[in-house]
Amino acid sequence: MGGVLCPSPGCGAGLLPEPSQRKVTCEGGSGMGCGFVFCRDCKEPYHEGECSALFEASGTVTQAYRVDEKTAERARWEHASKETIKKTSKPCPRCHVPVEKHGVSLSPGRPVLWTCSTVGVCGLAEERPPSMDLIALLKSQFLCHLIFCYVFIASGLIINTIQLFTLLLWPINKQLFRKINCRLSYCISSQLVMLLEWWSGTECIIHTDPRAYPKYGKENAIVVLNHKFEIDFLCGWSLAERFGVLGGSKVLAKKELAYVPIIGWMWYFTEMVFCTRKWEQDRKTVSESLLHLRDYPEKYFFLIHCEGTRFTEKKHQISMQVAQAKGLPSLKHHLLPRTKGFAITVRSLRNVVSAVYDCTLNFRNNENPTLLGVLNGKKYHADLYVRRIPLGEVPEDEDRCAAWLHKLYQEKDALQEEYSRTGTFPGTPMVPPRRPWTLVNWLFWASLLLYPFFRFLVNMVRSGSSLTLASFVLVFFVASMGVRWMIGVTEIDKGSAYGNMDSKQKHSD
Repeated sequence: MGGVLCPSPGCGAGLLPEPSQRKVTCEGGSGMGCGFVFCRDCKEPYHEGECSALFEASGTVTQAYRVDEKTAERARWEHASKETIKKTSKPCPRCHVPVEKHGVSLSPGRPVLWTCSTVGVCGLAEERPPSMDLIALLKSQFLCHLIFCYVFIASGLIINTIQLFTLLLWPINKQLFRKINCRLSYCISSQLVMLLEWWSGTECIIHTDPRAYPKYGKENAIVVLNHKFEIDFLCGWSLAERFGVLGGSKVLAKKELAYVPIIGWMWYFTEMVFCTRKWEQDRKTVSESLLHLRDYPEKYFFLIHCEGTRFTEKKHQISMQVAQAKGLPSLKHHLLPRTKGFAITVRSLRNVVSAVYDCTLNFRNNENPTLLGVLNGKKYHADLYVRRIPLGEVPEDEDRCAAWLHKLYQEKDALQEEYSRTGTFPGTPMVPPRRPWTLVNWLFWASLLLYPFFRFLVNMVRSGSSLTLASFVLVFFVASMGVRWMIGVTEIDKGSAYGNMDSKQKHSD
């Protein structure tokens, strides 16, 4: 590994100084260091000048290593143990603890059972039959993706049409209009949650205070979530679904998303809050949209990404330059939060929303989740730290609220740093039960739409008309490109230029 052993008699501790570091101090982190300061080149006590001149002046020769046998044996044993763990275990898919085989195969062809026995956290027993590889291959096939896309587009357009007709209810009974559109909205958004939870099998462990857990889903809340991953919004939807508030949940979204077919149109009918991210224009429109939610009849989570755009290294560098210019502490894992949108949200929803849920999301093993990966059935392993903060603790004054939010993001940054070091968040790990309604909803729409679709395909093939087949191929190609465009909206490398120095929009708080 490019390290050195301490040459002090009876020590022999392994050290990993920087490659260019000549002066080495034996400061073992495990308490094995002796404090000896030596020259890396000649292993003698540290000195200035070249080693050859020192030898000629003193007549000494390079000191030989003298290593304590017990220390060396312990180091060899620890290395061998790590190698054995790598060969005989695999990480638990839920908690990532190394897991050994539980017994052996009972008969030829039967899979071996791997059991995780992490006390109070996991307890997952998972079989890995050979058919799992076949299922993974099936999930990656384009035909499966075609079925999902067809059901999503067809059902989405049908639901958007129904939502259009519900506008007739608005002047008659506004609350009935809202309740109906909550259910219709759930029919669309739950299909994406179904892909995450049932198709890809992604599991999200929530780390939280057990005393706050019973309140989740029983109250309106502002959810402050970091914005670093392509599917972070989907994890937020999954959180809302598991606590039964997905249909009515809201988000502060950029106005361009309102024009995205199906999702954007659905949001329009559910009174989603859109912003142009130009404060002069947003001050009035965002405030009015938020005030409309004060008498909303359904429980909801109001999701807000205070960073304004997804984290990239380029945007982070620019954001930290702004932080330095404003005298604010630097953040390592987040962009500088926009405080005005958060402050007006808190002010407009005070006495309606009970708490702020500080949510910090990360993925194990440095996973880089994508919506396309979810569509391919790839399983991700997410950890979500959730802290409930009563809204009364958030200051009402705009300047004090801004300072409070900056402090919150410093705490979120420390959490991410701790996660990168330990692989876990503080708090009690919990897994809210996966509800079946997302799967039931998709099966309903699939059974309703797939049969006439396949009949249409069969009849079209039987007709033998070249013009008909060519028309179908063209429609199919356009639909595929449309779905790919909607997926591209979530991709980090194709995200907005908001926050970049070369964009026309200047970075403002």
